[in-house]
Amino acid sequence: MTADGYDELKLYIHGEWLSGGGGSSPVFNPATFELLGEVPLASSEQIEMAIESASSGYRVWSKMTPLARAAVLKRAADLIRERGEHIKRQLTLEEGKPLHESHYEVYTAADYFEWFAEEGKRAYGRTIPARSAGARQTVYREPIGPVAAFAPWNFPAITPTRKIAASLAAGCVCIIKPAEECPSTALAIVRALHDAGLPKGVVNVLFGNPPEISERLIASPHIRKISFTGSLPVGRLLGRLAADQIKPITLELGGHAPVMIFDDADVDGIIDLSVKAKYRNAGQVCLAPTRFLVQEGVYDRFVDGFVERTKALNVGNGLDGQTEVGPMANKRRLSATAELVDDAVKKGARVRAGGPSERNSGYFWNPTVISDLPADARLMNEEPFSPIALMAPFKSVEDAVVEANRLPYGLAAYAFTRSHKTAHEVASNVEVAMFGVNQYSITVAETPFGGIKESGFGSEGGIEGLQGYMVNKYTSEAFA
Repeated sequence: MTADGYDELKLYIHGEWLSGGGGSSPVFNPATFELLGEVPLASSEQIEMAIESASSGYRVWSKMTPLARAAVLKRAADLIRERGEHIKRQLTLEEGKPLHESHYEVYTAADYFEWFAEEGKRAYGRTIPARSAGARQTVYREPIGPVAAFAPWNFPAITPTRKIAASLAAGCVCIIKPAEECPSTALAIVRALHDAGLPKGVVNVLFGNPPEISERLIASPHIRKISFTGSLPVGRLLGRLAADQIKPITLELGGHAPVMIFDDADVDGIIDLSVKAKYRNAGQVCLAPTRFLVQEGVYDRFVDGFVERTKALNVGNGLDGQTEVGPMANKRRLSATAELVDDAVKKGARVRAGGPSERNSGYFWNPTVISDLPADARLMNEEPFSPIALMAPFKSVEDAVVEANRLPYGLAAYAFTRSHKTAHEVASNVEVAMFGVNQYSITVAETPFGGIKESGFGSEGGIEGLQGYMVNKYTSEAFA
């Protein structure tokens, strides 16, 4: 049974929409607890079907010209835009974020397909001058092969798209396992590819038991590359599985982004920006600003303004056009948030705004601001992945850098200052892969997305994302 307005859920194997052979799992609206539908789970036989399909699809897709592949990807981008209003509603129904955020995500997914379609035409090699006459040395860029990709629930359009678009543009094929909690959005993206004329086997979609699917795919000799976005414990596990098979893996494992706000910053001007960035998708964003490190001279003014703006946020069902912050996506995040806040309060932290919601339904948590956190509070050391902003003062630039680098994460960081010298100093010394100066909007299709340290390695997006799905082939020729 499927709720009104919610798409029927299927597996997608070798160009066919199939029911699951391994049972099903319920999908709920996180704002209302309404049952939306049942996602089909793949049987062991269907997992093997997807692997065989990818193997045969690769023989077709990899031999097509970049121009021909680009035509399919660009047509898919057009279809996603044409269907954008429908897809964004699917996204909000199953993930919870406000419609305006879903709108941005869906149309950004289309941008990724269009950008990679063009970039696939420019996967250039090079010619190396030979040391002897009558010889030629050439480096070619070739697709690495069939890809197994695993996407999380928090961005059910953009995250699968980054993996699918880049791998297909490189000439690879992709078996994608989206999150079972948010299946419809990824299926809508794949439906656009199907309708754009994608050959059979080039993309396959599996839902099911995550350990079984990941172990089977990674162990298969047909699979040549792994891409995973998700939690650090699962990333470590998949990394070990990939290492056993000597297979390259791209990992994006989250962060705990520091925001350094200096005395010379336009404090009043950045409060609204900071609140919007913090509570986007109820804080369930790996790039979300989390630790607000504020220089002592403007600390009180920034915190007071942030608290005031946070209390004014409209929390509700993402389908309501007035909603600024929707529910959290699942019960696990709600329970984890409560545990982190309880730990902080027991250790002396001060809750300045927010806390548990009084609503009777939905996984809601009121946008929260916490100050006076001790260094050993779990919130200061573990990624909250929730609508919680942490406030802490600092004295000098050096103090801010030390705190920013204290944790093992290295995904994103931000700084707000009018000083070019300060901006350069912190950007040069904070250990992250992505750094924003005087802005939070730092990712688009043409830029690399990924982390260092325990936030993972490898990049999605940009030419770096395309290169992650390609290998070098060096050819040395001697002419008689």
